[in-house]
Amino acid sequence: MGHTTQNKPHLLARIRRLQGQLEGLYRSIDEEKDCSDVLHTLAAFRGAINSLMLEVLEGHIRHHVMDDAHDGHSPIEAGEELIDVLRKYLR
Repeated sequence: MGHTTQNKPHLLARIRRLQGQLEGLYRSIDEEKDCSDVLHTLAAFRGAINSLMLEVLEGHIRHHVMDDAHDGHSPIEAGEELIDVLRKYLR
């Protein structure tokens, strides 16, 4: 999983921002903020999590699916693993 290790500081910074958004969402509900504020926070959180997923997914495809070595897996196995991840994410 070298691609996440190489981008570790960047990915961790994105996750810290996600934690902040989630804490903001918690406060919004706890403080009984207007539902439109809660919806905007939820939309921002979803966008941020989707962006993080895309970044990690792109690295996975470039380093584990498109790479000739395939980490010891056949191209078919690498593709099946990717399909499994996408099915779980898109539920």
